[in-house]
Amino acid sequence: MSAQPDHTPAAPYAPAPGAAAELLARLRADRRSEQWVPAFERDWAKALEDARHAFSLTPLHEVVRTWQLRVAAAPAVDAFMDSGRDESDFVDLDDVLGGRR
Repeated sequence: MSAQPDHTPAAPYAPAPGAAAELLARLRADRRSEQWVPAFERDWAKALEDARHAFSLTPLHEVVRTWQLRVAAAPAVDAFMDSGRDESDFVDLDDVLGGRR
């Protein structure tokens, strides 16, 4: 018998217990709240259901981490969009690589 656990955690860390509530408050205060709040709530509800079936908090942690990254990236996206750079000549990656179905 090994002293090591049978499984390894799926993520390197778990968000703080209040992270989801803090994140939702930040989303509600953001100018994108009309789009972001319903999307977060939809993702959270699905993760909650997945967590119930899997008896694991990992789906909830993944939603929090994903949305934390989205919020953190928003200023860079805004700066790019505000820079006036023309992105119309970009090619969709699916067109280059072909369908990944």
